[in-house]
Amino acid sequence: MAWDLARVLAHAAARPGKAVSRGLAEADGCVLGTPLVSPGAVPPVDRAAMDGYAVRGPGPWRVNGHLEAGAADPGTLTDGQATGIVTGAAIPTGTSSVVRYEDAVVTGDRLEGPADDGRHIRRAGEECQPGDQLLPAGVVVGPAVLGLAATVGLNRLTVIPQSTVAALVTGDELVHRGPSGPGRVRDAIGPMLPGLITRAGAQLVGSGVRHLPDSLDELTKALSEMQADLILVSGSSAAGPADHLRPALSSLGAEFVVDGVACRPGHPQALARLADGRLVLGLPGNPFAALVAFLTLGVATITRMRGLRLPELGHIAVPGGVRCHPTSTRLVPVRLTAHGAVPIGHGGSAMLRGPAVGDALAVVAPGPAEAIAARLLPLDPGIT
Repeated sequence: MAWDLARVLAHAAARPGKAVSRGLAEADGCVLGTPLVSPGAVPPVDRAAMDGYAVRGPGPWRVNGHLEAGAADPGTLTDGQATGIVTGAAIPTGTSSVVRYEDAVVTGDRLEGPADDGRHIRRAGEECQPGDQLLPAGVVVGPAVLGLAATVGLNRLTVIPQSTVAALVTGDELVHRGPSGPGRVRDAIGPMLPGLITRAGAQLVGSGVRHLPDSLDELTKALSEMQADLILVSGSSAAGPADHLRPALSSLGAEFVVDGVACRPGHPQALARLADGRLVLGLPGNPFAALVAFLTLGVATITRMRGLRLPELGHIAVPGGVRCHPTSTRLVPVRLTAHGAVPIGHGGSAMLRGPAVGDALAVVAPGPAEAIAARLLPLDPGIT
């Protein structure tokens, strides 16, 4: 299957989660399920935008005290009067401007300073009015969104919660501490998966990445028992004697959405749907190939589960050219420069040196020779 089609089908195969109401502290990283609408005006009254003095009319003014920060009734100023005030405090009735402390010259109770009409005053409703739509549905909730919700007085948001992902890494040959050795390979995929999952906007369930031996029975049992919207399985997606993913999925009655992708690296990747709706993503056993598969199918699936559109990939020039594969899309680590994308090598299916120092992956379409332009696939799944 062509790389672009596989990515589109993976996105279409997933289903967005149901919108729920969550407190602000639990909404970070979710997606707005409904528009964010202001229930009231912000600010609700005219407020001081700076620490200084609220004044009325042209100066000089006579200072008649200082308002407490939380004063419920700021009172009224008459012409020629001033009162000390802090940022955010309601200004007295009749205030024409606020003179900043930095600009104020005070001699006894006499105040002088610049006082353009309306200066350093936040007017009621300046940021929003009651009923204003501040954000549409489909916006990712981050710190600024949480702050905005609190600003307008909300305690809860209606959001599509983060999808849940389980991760299995298979292989009798894998070791999890120390270097590789004869007949033994250090697991490089397991340490990658938690960060990839969270950066894509999902939650890793359970106690973390689970490791399994090369056993059809154990893999089948794990797939039937693991409760997550998406299950990642690394190291069993090819067709060798130790690759049990396809037999396990067949025994569970799974339907394949994608079974192999025409890309290099990462072509053995697969996506299947179990009878109960859970999705299973097969990642190749080579580290860079597994990364490509996650960025291709995993990110597309999670994006849809969050209720988001599949992002389009930007285009960039490759001034020195990059070799095309005759039938498959190539994913090439590149650095981004003022002149375009520069391939950096070390892009074999088992290598992570290239993607570790690269800025992105160049998506190079199949062709007979070299490409001088490509699309960009972010290496960080949190970047769109």
